[in-house]
Amino acid sequence: MSKLSDMRKSYERAELDAEAAAGEPLAQFQAWFDEAVKVDVSEPNAMTVATVGTNGRPSTRIVLVKDFDARGLVWYTNYDSRKGQELAVHPFAALQFHWVELERVVRIEGRVEKVESEQSDEYYKSRPLDSRLGAWASPQSQVISSRAVLVANAAKAAVQHGLNPSRPPNWGGYRLVPEYWEFWQGRRSRLHDRLCYRLQPDGQWLRERLAP
Repeated sequence: MSKLSDMRKSYERAELDAEAAAGEPLAQFQAWFDEAVKVDVSEPNAMTVATVGTNGRPSTRIVLVKDFDARGLVWYTNYDSRKGQELAVHPFAALQFHWVELERVVRIEGRVEKVESEQSDEYYKSRPLDSRLGAWASPQSQVISSRAVLVANAAKAAVQHGLNPSRPPNWGGYRLVPEYWEFWQGRRSRLHDRLCYRLQPDGQWLRERLAP
C-alpha cells in the first residue's frame, strides 16, 4: 500500500502563457470549458461552492453550473438549504472547477444574487419530471429519519402536482457575479502557471501572474 507522502504526479500536459491568455477572464474560461467538454472530462460543469456560515466558518459542496455569461455563473438549489441560509447572511461565495484530466483548476470569487424568477421558472420546466418532483420532496439540509421520508414525499408531490408541477417557491437559481478569477495549469517541478484577473473600479480586468 502506497504511503500518502509518496503520492505525487508530474504535471506535463500544457502551459498557460500570460501573453497568449485571453484579455478577459470569461473568454479564457469559455476556452478552457470548451476544451474540457471536447476531451470528455467527467462532469465538466461540476464545481465546488464555498460559502461562509453564520458562525464565520466556511463550508463547501459540489453543484453543477447551469449557465454562465457576462453577468456571472448560475446554479440552482433549495433556498432553504444550508448554503441558501448562509448566502442570505453573507452573500458572497467562491467557486472552483477541477478538471483533473487537463491538470487545470479555475477559481472564481464574488458576490451572489438570486436569478430572476422567470429564469428559474424556465430552467425548472426543462428538468426531468422526477427532478421537478424531487425539488418538492426534499427538505434540503434538514435532518430526516430515513430515505423512506424522501420516497413518501416524492409520491405525495406526484399526487398533488401531477405531470406539470410548478416551481417550489423556495427553489431557484443563484448567480455569482465575479470579482476575481484565477486559472491554474499544472507544470513540471511544481512550477505551476497561475494567472489571476482582478476586477478594477473602472470595470476593467487587471491580469497578473501569481507564484505557484
